[in-house]
Amino acid sequence: MSLVNVIIISRALGPSGRGDVVFLMTITSIAVQFAALSVSEAASNIAGSTPHHRRALASNSIVLATLLGALAVGLLFALFRVFPNIGPHVSGVLYALMLISIAPLILEGYFERIVLADYGFKVVNATWLIPPLANVVVNGTLYALGTISIAAAFGTWIAGQIVALALLWWYIAKRLAGFGRPSPALAREMVTFGIKAHGSRVLMWGNYRLDQWFVGAMAGARELGLYSVAVAWAEGLFLLPQALSAAQRPDLVRADRKTAGAQAGTAFRILTSMTIPLVLVTFLVAPLLCVGVFGAGFRGAIGDLRILAIGAFGIISLKVLGGALIAQRRPLQIGRASCRE
Repeated sequence: MSLVNVIIISRALGPSGRGDVVFLMTITSIAVQFAALSVSEAASNIAGSTPHHRRALASNSIVLATLLGALAVGLLFALFRVFPNIGPHVSGVLYALMLISIAPLILEGYFERIVLADYGFKVVNATWLIPPLANVVVNGTLYALGTISIAAAFGTWIAGQIVALALLWWYIAKRLAGFGRPSPALAREMVTFGIKAHGSRVLMWGNYRLDQWFVGAMAGARELGLYSVAVAWAEGLFLLPQALSAAQRPDLVRADRKTAGAQAGTAFRILTSMTIPLVLVTFLVAPLLCVGVFGAGFRGAIGDLRILAIGAFGIISLKVLGGALIAQRRPLQIGRASCRE
């Protein structure tokens, strides 16, 4: 669904327009990941191993997301004032929407892990589907009417995330433990563990998100539009590792170290064997994927896609093996591996 939306935006707005939309989304996503301090990793472990903490955990998530989101907004505002060229050159409304959305998106990540810890795969699948579905329906309709714009595309993406957050909030309140009194002691535990895991998550996001910020800031919207098309295809290779890592996480939190290692190793071997032919096919058909689907204006994305496809094997190791280490409360090990990569 996300790929369909990429096609719609790219054909409607061209490389430069696509680049502007991606720049806004990238800055928002990177800010969310940096500011969240990987507290979601702690939420996942605590919710899975100590269910009696879930009420306080949910309430703490709201408090922490609000505080960390406000801090991120202040830092971004200051950063863009000092270095205006690295920020988005958009209207004040879009600028404000980008900043306002940071705290809710942080909270969405926290809530998602709490729900996953209780094997809430159906509702999490729904939250993953809502944003891209909204993008395709709304942007596709606007494209057909000839009224699509950068503001509409970015606003639709934010709206889809907010709807997903509302669904998670409802599920926690009605189907899980609900919300209780915030616990400062539990909050310290969440932040302490999150900081330990944060280095690896930031480096992993830097592998395939921060680079888009750099491209947009240094090379401009057109080059980012080309690069983002290559990223959209390459990320198709990352979807199965992400899904399997999420599915394994509740079991790995509850398993002993030996069992967790065996399960993660099996998943890694299966995914690697499945990914090898997919990478080869992607490398060969890159011209068709970039030019045939998006048009001749996106020929510059072919080389980018071929390079990115090879990186799928590193993403598998970070997603599956890294997720297992964090689930077993050994986040510093994955941090060292990410640094080497």
